[in-house]
Amino acid sequence: MSSLEKTYPVKGGGFTAVAGMSFSVAEGELFSIVGPSGAGKTTLLRCVAGLDQPTSGSVTFNGQRVDGPPANFAVVFQDYARSLFPWITVAKNVELPLMKKGLDAAERRARVTQALDEVGLADAAHKKPFQLSGGMQQRVAIARAIAYRPAVLIMDEPFASVDAQTRADLEDLLLRVREETGTTILFVTHDVDESVYLSNRVAIVTRSPSCVAEIVDIDLPDRRDQIETKSLPEFAHLRAHVFSRIREMVRNDAALASI
Repeated sequence: MSSLEKTYPVKGGGFTAVAGMSFSVAEGELFSIVGPSGAGKTTLLRCVAGLDQPTSGSVTFNGQRVDGPPANFAVVFQDYARSLFPWITVAKNVELPLMKKGLDAAERRARVTQALDEVGLADAAHKKPFQLSGGMQQRVAIARAIAYRPAVLIMDEPFASVDAQTRADLEDLLLRVREETGTTILFVTHDVDESVYLSNRVAIVTRSPSCVAEIVDIDLPDRRDQIETKSLPEFAHLRAHVFSRIREMVRNDAALASI
């Protein structure tokens, strides 16, 4: 991503959500983005996914400019309910993108079964999305992305609607997926602990018009464990650093607003 800017037309002018955003993500990396509310993180992801076009600047993948949704990208949206088709079963929702890949029926069924089992929804395969809780619907969306096996997986606060234990399980599942498939993952979260636990690097972004304030290298062992990793002094230091940078930006914004 190079010098990306996204401005939306509004009455009397324009609203710039992202300005001068530049960073690169290595193949196979899990790269998280954190920042205050209203930092344009979802806008940023939509531009990366080719769902919105930047006002200026560019997004490239393997040297090619992204001008529309690439076939080898998958997105897990924050608004999970809108991404599921309510009139077909959970299994069919997960299978649907696989049909465009030209996979035979046996391979599609195997991928669907494995993905639903990994997110703890094997027993819900024949239910309709409206029969599931919000957290379960989000797990269906995650299962669909896993089954697709994309080169790049883009996730917008994917675990926000699930309980704490399920969240921990899904975090560890995501780490396994990256290790086993080499998928590149771009991950937005408001949870500082989650960003440090999951990531190779964390980008801290400012409030809109958003830009990168700092990119933090997460120097932790590759093998992560919910208890052992989070007990490390290095984890505590990294968490404190990221949190303090975000808090500093929020306080500065509040001070400017009071002038």
